[in-house]
Amino acid sequence: MELKTQYQQRVDETERELQIVRNKILRISSLRVVLFLAGIFGVIYGYDAGAAALCLITALTFVPFLILVKFHNRLFFRKEWLETCIRVNQDEISALDNNYEPFDEGAEFVNAGHRYSLDLDIFGHHSLFQAMNRTCTSFGKNKLAEWLQKPLEKKEEIRERQTAVSELAGYDKFRECFRITGLLYKGEADDRNEIKEWTESSAYFSRMWWSRPMLCLVPSANVILLALGMTGVISMSWFGLAFGTFVVASFGLIKHVTNLQGIYDKKLRILSIYAKLIALIDRQEMKAPLLARLKAKFGTDGKRTSEILKELATELDKLDLRNNQIMYVLLEGSLFWQLRQVMRIEAWRKKYGECLLHWLDMLGEMDALCSMGTFAFNHPAYTYPVIADKPFVFCAREMGHPLMPVSQCVKNDAEIPSRPFFVIITGANMAGKSTYLRTIGVNYVLACIGSPVCCDSLEIYPARLITSLRTSDSLNDNESYFFAELKRLKQIIDRLNSGEELFIILDEILKGTNSMDKQKGSFALVKQLMTLKANGIIATHDLLLGKLIEYFPDEIHNYCFEADITNNELTFSYKMREGVARNMNACFLMEKMGLVIND
Repeated sequence: MELKTQYQQRVDETERELQIVRNKILRISSLRVVLFLAGIFGVIYGYDAGAAALCLITALTFVPFLILVKFHNRLFFRKEWLETCIRVNQDEISALDNNYEPFDEGAEFVNAGHRYSLDLDIFGHHSLFQAMNRTCTSFGKNKLAEWLQKPLEKKEEIRERQTAVSELAGYDKFRECFRITGLLYKGEADDRNEIKEWTESSAYFSRMWWSRPMLCLVPSANVILLALGMTGVISMSWFGLAFGTFVVASFGLIKHVTNLQGIYDKKLRILSIYAKLIALIDRQEMKAPLLARLKAKFGTDGKRTSEILKELATELDKLDLRNNQIMYVLLEGSLFWQLRQVMRIEAWRKKYGECLLHWLDMLGEMDALCSMGTFAFNHPAYTYPVIADKPFVFCAREMGHPLMPVSQCVKNDAEIPSRPFFVIITGANMAGKSTYLRTIGVNYVLACIGSPVCCDSLEIYPARLITSLRTSDSLNDNESYFFAELKRLKQIIDRLNSGEELFIILDEILKGTNSMDKQKGSFALVKQLMTLKANGIIATHDLLLGKLIEYFPDEIHNYCFEADITNNELTFSYKMREGVARNMNACFLMEKMGLVIND
């Protein structure tokens, strides 16, 4: 079944169920009104009939009314779930039409100083991140962004993630449920930092010198005084005096305990949101080694995360006993209850604080993997690349840009078989050189994060990608365009000199200087790159760079993108060809626009 049809079918089924739920809500709302009014009139007119009649009226009206309230709330939650499900599937239909507007573009991750992300449109509007991002937690979003900025460099890790993504791609119901749950119980962007600060803060009561002695003193004094009083050794008034003193002393703790209880309640609510996602992971069978390891990390000491969080909820519920005045007096006078309970809660935080952050990180990783699984599911024609053992290889067949509509995407091959090796690409304006460079870069990033790629086949060696495609002036740093480009090129040379294995993609070297200087500098740079055993691709308008093959016949290959002029019209095939470009289009375009060209 076509993917769009599959998503639309899911929307249609959900809309039908949603209509049924809405009708039930309407009927129950009407019935509640009837029962409530019937109960009111029954009490008014049956008031003189006696207690038995009033009990019967209550049983027949107000009790069903309260039951329906609970059922009504469940229906409203189901309604919200179905509405979110429809939105999630409609968003995927939009994505299949190359519209990624419903998804977060990750604008906060745009970084002009990064070695490739700005050049390749990894973040921002209509970016690779926006196309992939289906995360429903802030730390899942951060983890996906981190992976796109710092791809894996080890073959085993890439293959392990490929296996995990491939398995998750097959769990479409799990991924949908995971995303809907995350969107319904949406946490805040700062949740992890808030939990981190909370776990690292000092325990208020546990660090007080008098806390533990008081926990021993109060019950011991009560037992001793009670025993002595009951045996007649001393008056029972001593027990009463001590009991009352402990109750009065506990008043001094109320303000601090109430503040701490509020903080713990808030943190429990935050953790409960993510516990629902963790519970979904617990219930899903996962076979891939990476997924199985992540799943196993949710818990400690033989307990699952849900059990551990339930312990905190239980301790907080026990602390609530102090809200009952009678229970407060009994518990404080005999056990100094609120101090005892707060210290138990602080002990829970000390024991599991570090685990909480670890669980949130693991949840973020699973969230990011689910995003990649959805990306793989939405692109069944994509393939998982083969990861080579030895440097260097980049061999692609029928490679296209994943962000281009299928109807407009012209696919090309690429081959870099060894180290050192460079591909020089020449061609006219608008012929497709820059798009081709970005196509290679984006697919290389996808391959190194463990994702399928927009190729019929791809074999790569995971070196460190670095590009120079979109260098610009920096007014803030008083830095010229040319100097900014030189800085990027120096960074490349310095990295190579330090022993880094790089895959280099350059567009129009030294474009900020004059033609003669540019040719001389470009020749010198490529020769230096060859000496440093580098690999990469260089696109240029300068046809003379095609002569570099004469110096490096086995390490350089020339390709071009041509602009064809047919019947006085400029056409582009966007297909890469062997050799150096022959047709340039600047003068032709100027004439077509009415600009005078003097011979």
